[in-house]
Amino acid sequence: MKNELKVAVVGLGNRGASLLKHCILPREDVRVAAVCDTYEDRRERAAAMVTEAGFPAPFSTGDYREILRMPEVDAVIIMASWESHINLACDCMRAGKYTAVEVGGAYSVDDCWRLVRTYEETGVPCMMLENCVYDFFEITTLNMAQQGLFGNITHVKGAYNHCLYDIWPDYNADWRMQYNMAHRGDVYPTHGMGPACQLLDIHRGDRMKYLVAMDSDPVSLPDYLDKHGRTEDAKNFQNGEVTLTLIRTEKGKTIQIEHNVASPRPYSRLYQLSGTQGFADKYPMEGYALESKNLPETITSGQTFTAHEYMPEAAKSRLMEQYKDPIIKDMEERAKEVGGHGGMDFIMDSRLIYCLHNGLPLDMDVYDLAEWCSLIPLTKLSIENGSVPVEVPDFTRGAWNKIQGYRHAFAQ
Repeated sequence: MKNELKVAVVGLGNRGASLLKHCILPREDVRVAAVCDTYEDRRERAAAMVTEAGFPAPFSTGDYREILRMPEVDAVIIMASWESHINLACDCMRAGKYTAVEVGGAYSVDDCWRLVRTYEETGVPCMMLENCVYDFFEITTLNMAQQGLFGNITHVKGAYNHCLYDIWPDYNADWRMQYNMAHRGDVYPTHGMGPACQLLDIHRGDRMKYLVAMDSDPVSLPDYLDKHGRTEDAKNFQNGEVTLTLIRTEKGKTIQIEHNVASPRPYSRLYQLSGTQGFADKYPMEGYALESKNLPETITSGQTFTAHEYMPEAAKSRLMEQYKDPIIKDMEERAKEVGGHGGMDFIMDSRLIYCLHNGLPLDMDVYDLAEWCSLIPLTKLSIENGSVPVEVPDFTRGAWNKIQGYRHAFAQ
């Protein structure tokens, strides 16, 4: 195990600069060896962050290929624009660099297969940086599920419902609006898919078999474009107001995924699970529905309640404390102090670095990346053909049942 992991950061816009400052630089076991962005001012800003944090100035370049030729770089963290992720990730793996890629990793089934093939040919680990699987409530609920608290989980929900009205202008060169203008389907599924797939042990005992998707006509975003003088763009807008996806697994379980970045509503990732012995829900309020008779008195404190209603708040707090995931126990206070989406970003980067340091399987592997991102082209295909069922490829080529149950890896 190396005492210090040397990383290069590619893509230094809002997301890249934020993770660099709040999640990478505060760590003593990581050194930023290089920064890369096509914009010189971003490179200069990032290099200044590194030196102001007390570290040597990093190598700075606008060409990521220069970084791949640096033998001292162990890992590359990719936070550039969506359309660049595939080529960057595959080139990094072929250069022998541990690869971490921000969400928005692949946009066609061929891209998904290219990522898988590159990993299988090189053996270089590649992790998707999906932060929502590290939400405090969701990772605690996952730990409960892994210990059988909810019985047999039969249905889960996830979503990305986030009205972006006030921040569309913040996206460089209008790239996110441009993508929504051009494509139907769920173009941003992984915030909901990640937690849902971990609950159902996808490719670790089960697999997604087929999906059906449909959308409502786009209204809010065409109106937005029209109000901002973009009448022609408004006429040809493709992405639906709300996109809904239903997925059935090999073992007969179901997943519901929702996407809405257009209409005004409270933020929600719709995290929800239904099991034979209980229920969990994060939005609009965090809660569990469980039978008191199935819980120890250390949690119920003698109260009686059923799964037909949310359990009392005090009992819920005791339950969450008892089932707090080891990852949260180890870094909860530090994560809350550092921040980054409430601490999720810090935990995500910390787990990446911890697993690489210790030679452990990553929390999210290249098959997760391919499976979750495949919804982007597959939902489009379903919608454009009358919401027909569409088969989800088995990116593991039959190995989805080899590992039984999703688990985080820890050093002995």
